[in-house]
Amino acid sequence: MQKDIHPPKVEDIGVAIVKEEIPDGEILWYAYLVNFKDVPIEGVLVSTRGYGIKNGEDVKTSVLRHFLDVIKAKSFAKIEPLPEDLFSIGNEFWVSFYQNKIMYDKKYVFVAESIREENFTLVPILNKRGVMIK
Repeated sequence: MQKDIHPPKVEDIGVAIVKEEIPDGEILWYAYLVNFKDVPIEGVLVSTRGYGIKNGEDVKTSVLRHFLDVIKAKSFAKIEPLPEDLFSIGNEFWVSFYQNKIMYDKKYVFVAESIREENFTLVPILNKRGVMIK
């Protein structure tokens, strides 16, 4: 029975949305996966999608999948660029990985309108300011 299944708890993994200025002055937003652990994680797969209501209509983005392979201990990897017009809907990052041959997964959801400068914090390891869920 499902009540007897106890998946391992994901700890010390975060997803951050960071605003970056590129050399020509343009502002871009990127999603990062941050490994706060003292050990690497392997077979990292991130599935992303956006959903919500915009201008009174249901909106759903395409589901994108990213294979990041290995993320070293106390390190990070760029997942994907995130267009600013998606901040008005929810943005979901479903992260799956292996650690010591055990599979872990966790869903990180940035709710609509949560990606804004007043919610910024300094993202450790990445050393950039952004919104993070850990």
